[in-house]
Order: sequence, then C-alpha cells, then structure tokens
Amino acid sequence: MEAEGRVPGPPLPPPSLGSGGEAEADPDPPAGSPGAARGPLLAAAAEVLALDDEEDDLEVFSKDTSLAEVNSFSPSMPISPSSMINQYKFEDEPELRDLFITVDDPESHITAIETFITYRVVTKTSRGEFDSSEYEVRRRYQDFLWLKSKLEAAHPTLIIPPLPEKFIMKGMVERFSEEFIETRRKALHKFLNRIADHPTLTFNEDFKIFLTAQAWELSSHKKQGPSLLSRMGQTVRAVASSVRGGVKNRPETFTEMNDYMETFSQKINVLDKIAHRIYKEEREYFNEMKEYGPIHTLWSASEEDIADSLKGVASCIDKCCKATEKRMAGLSENLLPILHEYVLYSEILMGVLKRRDQIQGELDSKVDALANKKPEKDLFSEEIGKLEDKVECANNALKADWDRWKQNMQCDMRSTFTNVAENNLRYYEEVKHFLIAMLFFSLIISVKSMGCL
Repeated sequence: MEAEGRVPGPPLPPPSLGSGGEAEADPDPPAGSPGAARGPLLAAAAEVLALDDEEDDLEVFSKDTSLAEVNSFSPSMPISPSSMINQYKFEDEPELRDLFITVDDPESHITAIETFITYRVVTKTSRGEFDSSEYEVRRRYQDFLWLKSKLEAAHPTLIIPPLPEKFIMKGMVERFSEEFIETRRKALHKFLNRIADHPTLTFNEDFKIFLTAQAWELSSHKKQGPSLLSRMGQTVRAVASSVRGGVKNRPETFTEMNDYMETFSQKINVLDKIAHRIYKEEREYFNEMKEYGPIHTLWSASEEDIADSLKGVASCIDKCCKATEKRMAGLSENLLPILHEYVLYSEILMGVLKRRDQIQGELDSKVDALANKKPEKDLFSEEIGKLEDKVECANNALKADWDRWKQNMQCDMRSTFTNVAENNLRYYEEVKHFLIAMLFFSLIISVKSMGCL
C-alpha cells in the first residue's frame, strides 16, 4: 500500500450493541479497512456455536457405560485397579491432575543428510505405573507423528488431537524461522496435554513410552510395530470397504454426526479464512501507519511554528502503532491457532466416522456371506458375533468421545471469541485518547498553516 499523500485514518470504532446485548456488525465498513471482514467473522462464529443448539438431540452414553466399553475396545489399556481409579478421577474430578507435560527448548540439528528440530519433553507425574516422578526426553516431529499413528491404530474410533502440519504454506513463514518453531512448539505442547487430559488415551502404553523412553529405546520400540504385509492388509481392507460403498444399517446417530461435521467443516473453514484476511489487513494497516510517525517528526524540524503539534501527532501515531501491534499479537497467538486447530479436528472427525463405517462394513459383508453360505453357518456365526461386539464397542467409544469433544469445542470457541472481544475493547480504550489528541494537533496544524494564528 502506498504511504505517500495519505494520512492514516483512525482505527474503526468498536461494534455497537444491539437490543439483545449482542455485537452488531458495521453494515458497510470501508473497503480495505481492518474491520472490513469482521462482520462475516462474527456471523460465521455465531453459526458455528449455533450448531450445538440444532444437534443437541444426539444420543450420548453415560460416563459409567462409556468408560467400561471404551476399555473393552482398547487392548492396550491397563486393567489394574489403580488405572481404573485414575480414569474415574479424570471423568469425575477433572481438577485433580496427575500428569503434567511441558514441551520447550527447541534445538536445531544439522547433519549431512537433513536438518531437523528436537524439542524437550518434560513429564511430571504421581502415577504408580511410572517408575519415576519426572522424565526429560528429546523428541523430533517424526516421533510425534509416530505417536499419533499408534493412537489411531489402537483407538480407531476415538478422536485423536491434531498435530500441526509438517509443511507450511509458502509466503506465511519461513521453515525453521523462530516464529515457525515457536508456533509448532505450542501446537506440540497442546497435542500432548490434550492426550494427557483424555480419560482413555492418557493410559495408552505407547504414550507412556513416548514420554519416558530415551531416543535409542524409542527407536527400538518403533521397530516392533506391525510388519509391512500387515499394514498393506489394513490398507486393502480399507479400500475394499470404500469400494463396497456406504454401510447398509448405519444408526441414525452417526448419520446425524456426519451431517453435523460436514456443516461444521464448511463453517470453520470460512471462519479460518476470514480470520486470516483480518490479520492480513491489520498488518497492512499497521505497516502503513508505522511510516507516518517518522514523517511527522522530520516535518517538525522544518516547521518551527507547528513543530510541537507535529511532534504530538507523531507521538500519537507511534502509540497507536504499539496498540495495534499488541492486538495483532493477540490474533496470531489466540484466534488463528484455535480456528486452525478445529479445521484439523474437522478432518480428523470425518476420518473417525469413516473408520467406524469400515468396521460396520465388515460386519455387513459377513452377514451377507452367511446368507449365501448356509453350510458354513457355524463358522460365520462365530465371526459375526465377534464383529458385532467390535461394532458395539466402536460405537460406544465414539459416542462418548463425541460428547466430550463437542463440549471442549464449544468452550474453546466461546473463550476465544470472548478474548478477542475483550482485547478489542481494551484496544479502543487505549487509543481513543491518542486519537482525540491527534485530531486536536491536526486542527492546530491546519489553522496555523492557513495563517489564522
């Protein structure tokens, strides 16, 4: 944007409140202004939160049922009494935490083959199944990917928290820049703590190994994973399930979940795009306004009569720049990461629903085969019984996790947009005095320039 010949306009006033106390978007904000996209952002945010009111009839199992059946579906879950007690603590007493994880201290490693970043993972716990109360290990991004894949394999119908993408969009930030590394560190920290707070995933054995094993131990454990042929078999079964098409007898609950996620995915992607556009416009506005402070300071050196007024304008512009920069930091640290995290969550949930359908698809195919092969009825009946149990456990696990995810999402969204609104109010309170002073100094400059004083 060109800076010459323009005086930066004052920041947009805060949105007015309607009769119901809700913020009303500016009906026609100036094109190119930082607030031009805020109306759609507020509208899209309201629609996302309204989804919960439209779908509150989804069936959700009780805590006792969900815990018991999730455990039966998760072979890697410990079944000791102490583990069960810990699970009930997480469900019934969420304020009592016994596992604390911190991701910090990124280090760059350069080898002849590659360059990568490792992060320190510090774990403090009072759980009996851990041999020590504190662990410190270093992990790279590939280790986090391995953990996520193991959790998905062990719990196919639980909602695994998202990881930040391996690659970033060109033009956003440079790879291995301080900004990129810090953004990723925060995302990895949140990923591990969401797992730690999950009533089932937190007791996964691979998660424990990830937190406690040294690098060589973790590398050795990774080699004990499923063979290539086993992974190929899983892929073939997934492809065969997709070729068969949709399941025949999908419960209405999961059809409603699928419809909900399709709508949610559309709206959260719109929110994410609008938020990025707002941030881009704020940055352009900030960069343009930042040029005018020095211009007025230089001008004051050649205009003795209005030097004080020019310096006053320069000071006001500088303070407005600092306030705008602080608000931009709030957007980049609070709003943008949360919205993008739920964009990734929408993709994860669609994958979870597909995996549930694949499990039911296996059952449907066996039932069809039984109808065509009467002599082998006993063999097929046993397989069908196992698949029915598997489908029931998968359904119960997803229903329990779905309710938990929706509550977290609703809380995160409300908290995020409340923080954005509070930051905006603080911003306008902070800059309004500067704007009044700047207008006063501008009036003095105009009067003196016309020779009226």
